[in-house]
Amino acid sequence: MDFAFTPQQETLRREVRQFIAENLNDEIVEEMDAHAGAERPRGPSSEVSALFKKIHERGWLGIAYPKEYGGQDGDRVSQYIVEEEFHRAGIAITLGGSGAPAILAAGTEEQKQYYIPRLINREITFCLGFTEPHAGADLASLRCSAVRDGEDFVINGQKMYTTAAHSATHIYLMARTDRDAKKHDGISIFIFPMDTPGITVRPLWTIQNNPTAPVGTTYGASRTNETFFDNVRVHESCLLGEENKGWRVGAMGLNLDRVGAWRYLISVSRDEDIVNWVKNNQFGDYSPAKNPAIRDKIAELWVEAQVCRLMTMRSMSIVERGDEFTYEGSAEKVWAPEHGVRITEAITQMLGPYTTLLNGSPRAIDNGIFAHNVMGSFQSGINHGSVQVMRDQVARRGLGMPSSRKSTTAGAR
Repeated sequence: MDFAFTPQQETLRREVRQFIAENLNDEIVEEMDAHAGAERPRGPSSEVSALFKKIHERGWLGIAYPKEYGGQDGDRVSQYIVEEEFHRAGIAITLGGSGAPAILAAGTEEQKQYYIPRLINREITFCLGFTEPHAGADLASLRCSAVRDGEDFVINGQKMYTTAAHSATHIYLMARTDRDAKKHDGISIFIFPMDTPGITVRPLWTIQNNPTAPVGTTYGASRTNETFFDNVRVHESCLLGEENKGWRVGAMGLNLDRVGAWRYLISVSRDEDIVNWVKNNQFGDYSPAKNPAIRDKIAELWVEAQVCRLMTMRSMSIVERGDEFTYEGSAEKVWAPEHGVRITEAITQMLGPYTTLLNGSPRAIDNGIFAHNVMGSFQSGINHGSVQVMRDQVARRGLGMPSSRKSTTAGAR
């Protein structure tokens, strides 16, 4: 394995950094952060729109997607580099939320032609309609139903924690289409507009709402949502993949969505934050950088962060080669979020009581970002699949171990 980037990729990184230095400012970053919590009627300013037009003109959106769908036929590592640099600068340029990789892998030609170019130019964004009040970690127990009526499906039910449902243009929804099938069967994926009649979005304010988290906080969104579907009628063309075969499509989409810079940086940005802070700050005459215990702990956690990087690079290499991608995304989803929790907890120990002060407190460190990171880091072990469920995926798909139920039955015999 080559652990280094190619000269061409390093040239691309320098070009992106120069572009960011010339075109990005704090006002744009703050507006982008505020826009994430705004309702759909509110659009980006002309300055933000102009920024993304420039990014799109350089071909930096959807680099790894085929040209016939608006991409560049490039490699995933180059796309990773672009996403990484922009994410570090404070804005995300991933493709419109979960959905794009699954559409490319399981969608019809018509769906690919319609959605992928519009996701690349940010005309369409998705929210994810998976979790329900009675189906979180055990997603296969979902109750939201889609009943066929001729060429249509009629959807009824509720989804929880549909982040961005208040601002997304479309939803990527998992619903039960056959109540008599086994739990993991009889499930289908639908993609359709959020302005379809019968959809109600209600806010769920998060722990980061008051006070609001500073820009750059891990999982610092002030709201998520609960979404209700009351006789929502969609055409069968909204099906993604085969009817009643949505479990595989959904799992594949989540796995592919975990591969990339955004997921990686969620977990390791805190390592970089504490290294930069310790190098450049001190409490009066006391310098944390000169404390050997702090130096050793930072070094230990930095090594863990490099494991996150290598796991991400491995996943990208597998997808790039077209090999089967089974348990690797799940393994990454276990290691990286748990590392994120460890680093945020360690930071509070290193810097003491000042890291408990939230945004707005006169003595808060860097607008309270370390305190808000502590609150946000724990949900990373639950979002998009809990680490316990991911461990089960690694055991069964990676190690070939039986499920706990089968194991218990075999033992009884």
